[in-house]
Amino acid sequence: MQEDFLRYQAQTTPYPLAMEVSHAQGSFIYDMKGNAHLDFVAGVSVCCLGHCHPKVVDAIIEQSRKYMHVMVYGEFIQRPALELTKMLASQLPDKLETTYLVNSGTEAMEGAIKLARRFTGRSKLIAAKNAYHGNTLGSLSLMNFEERKAPFRPLIPDIFFLEFNSDKEINKIDEDTAAVILETIQGGAGFIIPKNGYLRKVKDRCEKVGALLILDEIQPGFGRTGKLFAFEHYNCVPDILVMGKGMASGLPIGGFTASEKIMNSLSISPKLGHITTFGGNPVIAAAALATFKELTNGNLIPDTLEKEKQFRTRLKHPYIKEIRGKGLMLCLIMKNEDIANKLILACSKKNLILFWLLFEPKGVRITPPLTINPEEIEQGCDIIIQTLNGL
Repeated sequence: MQEDFLRYQAQTTPYPLAMEVSHAQGSFIYDMKGNAHLDFVAGVSVCCLGHCHPKVVDAIIEQSRKYMHVMVYGEFIQRPALELTKMLASQLPDKLETTYLVNSGTEAMEGAIKLARRFTGRSKLIAAKNAYHGNTLGSLSLMNFEERKAPFRPLIPDIFFLEFNSDKEINKIDEDTAAVILETIQGGAGFIIPKNGYLRKVKDRCEKVGALLILDEIQPGFGRTGKLFAFEHYNCVPDILVMGKGMASGLPIGGFTASEKIMNSLSISPKLGHITTFGGNPVIAAAALATFKELTNGNLIPDTLEKEKQFRTRLKHPYIKEIRGKGLMLCLIMKNEDIANKLILACSKKNLILFWLLFEPKGVRITPPLTINPEEIEQGCDIIIQTLNGL
């Protein structure tokens, strides 16, 4: 399998981890040799209910027997997508009432960019330094990391950058700005949370100059930080909310939500201002709906804050300089990049899955399923501490 994988499947790096997966269940991924790997990454914040949650699997099977793809998005009324968007509206502030379903987080960001420009009639976009919003050309344009952007230029124009959490740069938002686009918690930069009312200050400035605020909740969304969406911690409601990753327990989906007034601007002048063939796919929407119901019907979301405490209590070591993030969106900041790399690779040999951060070389990602139990947390933390002791 590994030889065929390297030959026939397009690679993203020269050195993939290349685990041969047999199956996955709960907090574990099993390889072809029968080894159980404790998953502290959850598919990079995707599998919020763990792997193959029975209620999600049942929803997929039930919907698959009824119909799968029947028409491009927005033409036919398909109950799973309708119920999903209606349930989203019931859990969000009043101004976030209409959702456009797409196929991934980066596509949701593309739609949000178009929506902001269309609604405001402006072209200028402001993003944060060290942000990551995806890898399609529009999302890539919102990144200020030239090493990753340069090979793909020209990208979309009229994009400017500010320092996240810097009050003095908020005045860069002016009357020419269509939208400010921020991650509620910066992911690739090392799980940096907003401080000192920063998001509220940005929103106030946007309202003053007539710009929209787009918040990217692709990573923190769907309960990972102890709230359904992280913006609920920070007294700031975006004009456009972007989501993805944990939305459907591992199936490909994304969405962007706005007021009906803002969203309707995509349907006129021109009509079909944003279209998708597979967005709102009924099988995937059914999985997302089952995920959403499971997340919101119990204590799984608030319990993430108690599980965070367990991680912070247990993961104390001279090589760990800081633990950033909130809930089960945590990042270990190690003493140096070499220790971070050694920890991730050594733990993989001990059947614990950890992963890197995009822009923070000293960072180690810990984003397990929200369903992880205290015993599994203890097991994984023991492996981390034992591994660090051996470095």
